[in-house]
Amino acid sequence: MDEARQQLHGRQWWRYAVAMAVLCAAPFAWAQPQTIRVAGEEWPPYLARALPEDGLTGAMMRAVLGRLGYSATVDYYPWRRAVEIGLRDPRYAGFLPVLRTAEREKLCHFSTPLARTDYVLVFLKDRPVRADNLADLRELRVGTVSGYSYSEQFDAMVARGTIDAEVAVNDETNLRKLLVRRFPVTIVDRHVLRYLLATQRFTPADRERIGTSGGLFPDRTMHLCFRRTAVGQVQQQSFDNAARELDLPKLEKEYWRRIGYDG
Repeated sequence: MDEARQQLHGRQWWRYAVAMAVLCAAPFAWAQPQTIRVAGEEWPPYLARALPEDGLTGAMMRAVLGRLGYSATVDYYPWRRAVEIGLRDPRYAGFLPVLRTAEREKLCHFSTPLARTDYVLVFLKDRPVRADNLADLRELRVGTVSGYSYSEQFDAMVARGTIDAEVAVNDETNLRKLLVRRFPVTIVDRHVLRYLLATQRFTPADRERIGTSGGLFPDRTMHLCFRRTAVGQVQQQSFDNAARELDLPKLEKEYWRRIGYDG
């Protein structure tokens, strides 16, 4: 009974807060009654059409929204397009999953963390790359993805031209470039790498050639970026209040088990 009242209170707060924000700010359109709409890019296992509830971050988002009596629709775009639509299109509440940076603080109301990154260097075993710090990458061409943030220090070094980065549209493209020796090293989240290499798009021989090295990039949190509007701020605050009622680490472990992946 107490839990039912708590859920009812959460739903009432969400609707009241959004209604008040709409009265005070620009109009906000839901995708359909009691449904919010977000933009994102395929980035399995964190976000993907083929996975239950659109991947880990999709499942975490839905669990929180469920406390408020809402569901969610995820629309997929290339990363830069997803960011633009999530931030500018009033039909969307925002986009995910996004890493928190000082620059993005100006654009987003960030939700509570929904997952964490684990970036690793990826290279060919017959040409291993070892780096004790980012400065060790200065003599190498590094495969990156357009619009991705790897760490504040790495991003700054690329912007200054200290690190020579070759930009691609996604991680899969970079892995294919690595396999044909387009460059000696790329950077991929460990879970994303494992997921991609397990697909039929890569052969057992491809997988055997790939090596990794960790410890160079700090773990960073992934979030739902709510639009930086009065409505977005109210939604973010309501979302975070609902998230506190859930054991998110437990939900993450349960999701990995659900898809047969230990995370």
